[in-house]
Amino acid sequence: MSMAGTSEKVIALCGGIGGAKLALGLYRLLGANLSVVVNTGDDFEHLGLNISPDLDTVLYTLADLADPERGWGRAGETWQFMRAMRDLGGESWFQLGDLDLAMHVQRTGWLRSGRSLSAFAGHTASQFGITARILPMSDGAVRTIVDTDEGSLPFQQYFVRRRGEPVVRAIRFNGAQEASPAPGVLDLIADGSVSAIVICPSNPFLSIDPILAVPGITAALMTARAPVIAVSPIIGGKAVKGPTAKIMEELGIANANSSIAAHYRGLIDGIVIDETDVNDCPRIDLPVLVTGTMMRGLADRERLAGEIIAFAGSLVQSSGAMRAGGRR
Repeated sequence: MSMAGTSEKVIALCGGIGGAKLALGLYRLLGANLSVVVNTGDDFEHLGLNISPDLDTVLYTLADLADPERGWGRAGETWQFMRAMRDLGGESWFQLGDLDLAMHVQRTGWLRSGRSLSAFAGHTASQFGITARILPMSDGAVRTIVDTDEGSLPFQQYFVRRRGEPVVRAIRFNGAQEASPAPGVLDLIADGSVSAIVICPSNPFLSIDPILAVPGITAALMTARAPVIAVSPIIGGKAVKGPTAKIMEELGIANANSSIAAHYRGLIDGIVIDETDVNDCPRIDLPVLVTGTMMRGLADRERLAGEIIAFAGSLVQSSGAMRAGGRR
C-alpha cells in the first residue's frame, strides 16, 4: 500500500462498514499518524465465542482483508462451519466464516486468559501489518440494547436476527456507566499535536453514541484542542448503509443533515455533508463542508479523507474550532 505521507495526526471515531471506508481513506493518507477508536457496543458472545463485529471490520478493512462486496468479514471466505452448524440444528442466524472464526477463537482465548480487548486489538493490528493505532472504546463490557415494539433486544438480535424490522422506541447502552475508556483513548484526544478528530459516517445512534456514552469520552472531546468534525451518514434523506434513516424516522427525527448536526451539537466544530444536500446548509448552524461523501471506491475514500483534513485545518486557521471553555 502506498500512502501519501503527511505529518497530520488524526483520530477517527468509527463503527463498522461505513465508518471503516473512511478510516481506510484516512489510513492511506496518514499511516501511523491515524488512531481509530472503535465502537464495541455491538460486541456479544455467540457459540461460546467473543465477537467484536465493528472492531473486526476496521481491522480487516485496514489490512486489505475485508470482503469488498459484503463490506464485512474476510475476502475469500468459505462457510463449511456454518453448513455443519445447520446440519446439527445449531444456531446459524449469525454468519461466522471459516477464516473469520480464527479471529473469534483467538480473541476468546486472549480474553479468558485475563488479557484486555485493547491489547488484543493492538496485537492483531501488528500481526496484520497495520501501522495505525486501533483501540476499542473500552475494555469493559458495554452492550447496545434496542427497545422495540417487540420488547428489548440485544443489538445483534435486532439487527441481524430480526433484520432491523422491529420498530425502535429507544436505544440504551448497558454497562456504559460502569465502563472506562480503553487505555490511551483520553490521552489521544487530549494530545495537542492532533490535527483533527473525525466522527466517521457511522450510525450516530448505534455506532457513535455507544462511544460517547463511555464516561470521560464526551467531556474529553468537548475540551479537545483539535477540531471535531462529523461526517453525515445521510445522503439525500437516506442512509447509505444500515438502519440509520429507519431509526431516525421511528424516533421522530427528520432524515436530514441538520438532524445529524443537532445530534452532535455542543460536540462538533463542523460537519461534512454530500453535495446533493447543499440546500441543507442554511439549517445548519456550524461550518459545513459540502462535497461528495458517497465512497464508491478507494479513490473516493482517499479524496474525502484529504478534504476532511483540509477542512479541519481551515477551522483552526479561522480560530472557529479553538474556543475557551469548550464547544458551543
